[in-house]
Amino acid sequence: MRTLLFVACCWLVVGVGVVDAQHEQHRSPYADEAASEIASLSAKEVEGLRNGDGMGLARAAELNSYPGPRHVIDLADELSLSAEQRARVTEIFDAMHEAAVRLGAEIIEAEGTMSRRFEHRHIDRAALEELTEKLGALYGDLRNVHLEAHLAVAEVLDPEQIAEYDRLRGYADRREEMEDGEG
Repeated sequence: MRTLLFVACCWLVVGVGVVDAQHEQHRSPYADEAASEIASLSAKEVEGLRNGDGMGLARAAELNSYPGPRHVIDLADELSLSAEQRARVTEIFDAMHEAAVRLGAEIIEAEGTMSRRFEHRHIDRAALEELTEKLGALYGDLRNVHLEAHLAVAEVLDPEQIAEYDRLRGYADRREEMEDGEG
């Protein structure tokens, strides 16, 4: 009898585990964000947009030897920047940051509008097209701001500083591996 009871308990535990696993299998990755301020943006994305953060928007430049202004400022001593270079990179960063914060606020507003329109079921295809076109342009402008800053910084640094930047950021080693056929 004890064996039968033990086997029944084991099957019960396994059954509950299977049901729980099936529930988790269907759980949306967005479930934890259902109560967020803006349904289309995570809290981290809102924070990044508000702060003018890069959020990977300039990855194409960063990974191809076009240093980012924020990181160059952080690595100024290691890169042996001159006073003139520091001042110029700081100007580039400040202009980029100002534009990114402004565009980020516009994106948050437009995403909020779209989210509220869906929430209140006051959206049709025409409104959706207008909102997504506006958002597409804003995101494109934001990405351009970040990429242009990388281009401008590359013009300020000399080739040795760019190579050192890549080394310090860990890109040079990976690039060498790729060239050697290891990556």
